[in-house]
Amino acid sequence: MSVRYRPSNRSDPPRTVPEDEPFNIIPVHNLLTNHPTLSFSEVRAAVAALRTVGDLRKPPYAQWKPSMDLLDWLALFFCFQQDNVRNQREHLVLHLANAQMRLTPPPDNIDTLDASLLRRFRRKLLKNYSSWCSYLGEKSNICISDSSRSSSDQRRELLYVGLYLLIWGESANLRFMPECICYIFHHMAMELNNILGGLVDVNTGCLLMPSLSGENAFLNCVVKPVYETVKAEVESSRNGTAPHTAWRNYDDLNEYFWSKRCFQKLKWPIDVGSNFFVTSNKSKHIAKTGFVERRSFWNLYRSFDRLWVMLFLFLQAAIIVAWEERYYPWQALSTRNCRVKILTLFITWSAMRFLQSLLDAGMQYSLVTKETWGLGIRMVLKVVVSAAWIVIFAVFYARIWQNNHSRRWTAEADRRVRLFLKIVFAYVLPELLALTLVVTPWMRNFIEQRNWKILDMLFWWFQGKNFVGRGLREGLVCNIKSTLFWAFVLATKFAFSYFLQIKPMVRPSKLMLNLGDVKYEWHEFFGGSNRFAVGLLWLPVVLIYLMDIQIWYSIYSSFVGAGVGLLLHLGEIRNIQQLKLRFQFFASAIQFNLMPEEPLLNARGTFRSKFNDFIHRLKLRYGLSHPFRKLESNQVETHKFPLIWNEIITIFREEDIVSDSEVELLELPPNCWNVRVICWPCFLLCNELLLALNQAKELVHFTDYWLWCKISKNEYRRCAVIEAYDSIKHLMLAILSVQSEEHSILTDLFQEIDHSVEIKNFTKMFRISALPQLHMKLIKLTDILTKPKKDVNQVVNTLQALYEIAVRDFIKDKRNIEQLRVDGLAPRDPSGLLFENAVKLPDPSDEKFYRQVRRLHTILTSRDSMQKIPVNLEARRRITFFSNSIFMNMPRAPQVEKMMAFSVLTPYYDEEVLYSREQLLTKNEDGISILYYLQTIYDDEWKNFIERMRREGMVNDDEIWTTRMRDLRSWAAYRGQTLSRTVRGMMYYYRALKMLAFLDSASEMDIREAREVGSRSLSRANSSRNLLFKGHEQRKCLMKYTYVVACQIYGAQKAQKDPRAEEILYLMKQHEALRVAYVDEVSTGRDKEHYSVLVKYDRQLEKEVEIYRVKLPGPLKLGEGKPENQNHALIFTRGDAVQAIDMNQDNYFEEALKMRNLLEEYGRYYDTRKPTILGLREHIFTGSVSSLAWFMSAQETSFVTLGQRVLAYPLKIRMHYGHPDVFDRFWFLSRGGISKASRVINISEDIFAGFNCTLRGGNVTHHEYIQVGKGRDVGLNQISMFEAKVASGNGEQVLSRDVYRLGHRLDFFRMLSFFYTTVGFFFNTMMDILTVYAFLWGRLYLVLSGVENAALANSSNNNRALAAILNQQFIVQLGLFTALPMIVENSLEFGFLQATWDFLIMQLQLSSVFYTFSMGTRAHYFGRTVLHGGKK
Repeated sequence: MSVRYRPSNRSDPPRTVPEDEPFNIIPVHNLLTNHPTLSFSEVRAAVAALRTVGDLRKPPYAQWKPSMDLLDWLALFFCFQQDNVRNQREHLVLHLANAQMRLTPPPDNIDTLDASLLRRFRRKLLKNYSSWCSYLGEKSNICISDSSRSSSDQRRELLYVGLYLLIWGESANLRFMPECICYIFHHMAMELNNILGGLVDVNTGCLLMPSLSGENAFLNCVVKPVYETVKAEVESSRNGTAPHTAWRNYDDLNEYFWSKRCFQKLKWPIDVGSNFFVTSNKSKHIAKTGFVERRSFWNLYRSFDRLWVMLFLFLQAAIIVAWEERYYPWQALSTRNCRVKILTLFITWSAMRFLQSLLDAGMQYSLVTKETWGLGIRMVLKVVVSAAWIVIFAVFYARIWQNNHSRRWTAEADRRVRLFLKIVFAYVLPELLALTLVVTPWMRNFIEQRNWKILDMLFWWFQGKNFVGRGLREGLVCNIKSTLFWAFVLATKFAFSYFLQIKPMVRPSKLMLNLGDVKYEWHEFFGGSNRFAVGLLWLPVVLIYLMDIQIWYSIYSSFVGAGVGLLLHLGEIRNIQQLKLRFQFFASAIQFNLMPEEPLLNARGTFRSKFNDFIHRLKLRYGLSHPFRKLESNQVETHKFPLIWNEIITIFREEDIVSDSEVELLELPPNCWNVRVICWPCFLLCNELLLALNQAKELVHFTDYWLWCKISKNEYRRCAVIEAYDSIKHLMLAILSVQSEEHSILTDLFQEIDHSVEIKNFTKMFRISALPQLHMKLIKLTDILTKPKKDVNQVVNTLQALYEIAVRDFIKDKRNIEQLRVDGLAPRDPSGLLFENAVKLPDPSDEKFYRQVRRLHTILTSRDSMQKIPVNLEARRRITFFSNSIFMNMPRAPQVEKMMAFSVLTPYYDEEVLYSREQLLTKNEDGISILYYLQTIYDDEWKNFIERMRREGMVNDDEIWTTRMRDLRSWAAYRGQTLSRTVRGMMYYYRALKMLAFLDSASEMDIREAREVGSRSLSRANSSRNLLFKGHEQRKCLMKYTYVVACQIYGAQKAQKDPRAEEILYLMKQHEALRVAYVDEVSTGRDKEHYSVLVKYDRQLEKEVEIYRVKLPGPLKLGEGKPENQNHALIFTRGDAVQAIDMNQDNYFEEALKMRNLLEEYGRYYDTRKPTILGLREHIFTGSVSSLAWFMSAQETSFVTLGQRVLAYPLKIRMHYGHPDVFDRFWFLSRGGISKASRVINISEDIFAGFNCTLRGGNVTHHEYIQVGKGRDVGLNQISMFEAKVASGNGEQVLSRDVYRLGHRLDFFRMLSFFYTTVGFFFNTMMDILTVYAFLWGRLYLVLSGVENAALANSSNNNRALAAILNQQFIVQLGLFTALPMIVENSLEFGFLQATWDFLIMQLQLSSVFYTFSMGTRAHYFGRTVLHGGKK
């Protein structure tokens, strides 16, 4: 119940906001300022909606001003921080404006916020709260009718949304506890309803007021008590060294709010005397909640008991059947005795369930308290019931054999068997019911998501009731795909195990057991038998049996992944030669995929539109039409492709992965010489002109028609011939004075040639055999013109030679001088030399002219196929991947204005930003400096860098250490794993969106002008289209994209004058959309205050300015550092999606162009759910550094491509394994954030976001038409540390509640997929190591004990028997198949021959030694972590 409002402690009213106050993206505080974002009517509509305070009751003890809005109103009543309000105001305005921009069709009144939009946003944001209320049986405090459309309801919608965002924005570390935030919101929404309803306190007769009062009361009275509890628990963990059972982590504290006791104990206002807050007094201290993490390998059995039941039951059945020694198993099952023995499986099954119940009780007993006594009863009952089933099965099975020693089956024995089968039916009845729900997954989801009492009772017994993990079943089609996959895997595994592992062991085992008179030289463990020796022989076989599903999974996933990759059209363009074949369709593919479609009356998503898209993609992919002809028209769309392509090539040049000459070979130049065809890049036209000349010589007697048909079969050859002719004509006329007679002669000559072509008489009027002579002279002419110093006399001589060949040899009919004069092909005045005074070369500064001359010279002279253009392998890889991806299936791109807004978030601590001069020059113990190393590894890029510096004005190479030092440091940083590289890559999004926004609305004149600007210079200052942008591009990009780098200790770095702080400031200067969030620590006497601060660089003030400063309840880092850093900066991100990017990542401009396509995936259904995480493909860019880096890169690449492809489709079990996945921001905002942060247990914080997503009903997809770069460790020590971290993280996952719940809540086949791709992979790696030891030690015992000699000396049958047993080591060698995914993926993307060659080279470089070392490292750290803990 609310207490009376206390004005004496009320915080001061919000300060007056100055007009020049720093802002983040939108100056919401001053709508009259001249800022590009304020020109959007949607922004004004969102601001106006927030200012509809209307007749709301004003806060009685604070000054209300007309400029205040609903968030100010909430802040005055509920005591939120002012900067939190400012932050969430912009956050809400930006989101609502972007959402209204995307409405199709747009609302009738664009100056009014659409009511349905706000309703949908409120439902999405508060869906978790509504589910929480339903789960606990509490009535939701969202008092809005879905059918109402009144303005007061819209205001109420804004109040609820604003209240939740204000709570979330100030909750600090509590954001990892989403249901705790739900609890807070529930009571504050109730108080909000009391205020809106004008309720009166019955005790005082005054209007009800909120229970909070005073400055920062929400932080101090609500957030801080819970924060202090978390902090105290973390301190009791002794920096993570204490057992998990000794302290509560974030999940424990959050799950306290999954039961109604939180309402009974905590109350509202929060009772700080509740035992929830007790941390020192153990008698009153609340123990773990929901789950207890204990270090033991038994956790694997508890979490995945269904898997182990399957494996052990089949093993038992296979041994029983194989013991009969029949050729086929069904022959053995035809005997009555064997069938009855099979019934012992149910005794084993019940025993395994008894073990499961014992483990549950033994590991989770500390959960039982006075408040949770029902859990203790359930544990005891499950132990008793499972033990009873063992007794029942054992007794009734024994009765089957009672009085049946002769093994002759009587009627009484048959009756007992039938009775036993009836008991079995009763035992398996729940499993049969569950099986029926497998074929109706929607029914299972419906049942699990209901909160009916009878269902609660059932779930209480079988699984226990939990808020998460309900309704995880996928659709029927997805279930069928997953079932078929695992049916093949399991069928292969069990057939292999029976026929090649178990059956061959039976006969030798019997002979070994019957072997007598063995003289033991060592201790005999079991007197009178060889059972111990037989057990040692079976041990490695059983261990391999238990882990070889991992091998079969690798084999099948390789082929399924390859098949899915082929369906996705991966690897269709692998090299430049294949690119040439598709390039003529490239423009249409870019127009179709990257350019927004014209708005049509019929909505997208209909069957007809999808079918039309499918047909169009087929035409583009397989050349079923000729869309390249469209490029020769004058439509606006046909000029967009060259602009995009040239910008990509220009950025390649900025990155120094291509040279200046390669740029001219790769770019699509503007048509500035009136060429009649599209000017294809030179690398496509290479050698085509010479081939055309050869064809002309071979077909010299053919007509024009047949000759031209032959040439035109190749599009590039046709264009090369036409462009060469048009360029030669323009060139020769351009270098002659227009008033000269020579100009007139050449004009007439070209007119005669044009006329002959027009009437199709070229071969009759001109000699084809003279073309090679003309070709040689033209090469000489262009060669002269491309030299720095141009000799006019040589030009004159060459022109004279060309003229002589043309009039004497080229023209077929012989004409004398008079005839030539009559035809205008000879000078009137025979005195003087021809062309002597007519040549007038363009000015050397005319870069446009001489660039075209160089292009013509290339077309005339190129004799190779230019397969190695560009020379740089990275440039070639990026071009081919981008080209291939454009033909893949992806959502159609919307206009930039209508795309989803998104942010990128990068956590940073104290890694390198830029290499300093000293770092570049300092030599290591081997005498190698970083700069020398980079120059050696990237030698071609270093040459390109020097070339670029010279073009930009560097005269002396020594300037690289003085005036060009910043460029040198940047060049080196862009080749390391530095923050500069990551920021440059992520800011390509901004640059790409700016270009796409320009193209969305550009006219034909704008695009032509852009191409002209792009062709003038290669310098960075002119390469972009900034001069052409009209302003609307910037405002759209600011609305759609924000990049936040969470530089946790940036404040301390500034105070300490750390060079990194200056370098971070330099990055902010360079990039407009970059923001830096950090934690500021301010001393206030004895105590210290902590703030989350957001800063940017103000270009007008030319300094760093502080935007927001939100006070924290204490130090930021309570859990793991990285997720805590992400969490504090998450409140400063914007948009519908957030991409989590690590410090070791990079991005590419051409990939950034596809981001708006990717974001459209959020609107698609994948099976029964829309995505909540969009998984992206990664390229490991460190593979070329060393052999070890290559091995690591190959291993990682197969996982981030083929591995995740199979997990997403068809297995539907992909998690979040790291970055660069894109999160549905508002979905995760209300469900605990994009990672988990509990100490030690969450050291692999990324994957827990995937666990959390799946458990809460999210959907993770994987998309391979877009990629992001990623760096990996390159040294042996670094690789070892990385493997140790990953293995330790998986060891902690074994103990976690997330893995336990997924193991129990997922259907059987998804559970198998989950196990063998997460913790099971590491467990089986350890099993593989143990198998080798078991085999070796077993062999050693057999040899030294004398058993082997006795067996070999006995008889030939025993010799063969022992040989069969001892040759079981071949099964261990099946582990080689785990390398199959890497080979298959390389075959898919680079070709089989290249993949095979790479694999052979890796073997010659002893990669198997590396992988063995890696396997041993993983096994060691995984086992150590599970038993003793890893990271401390």
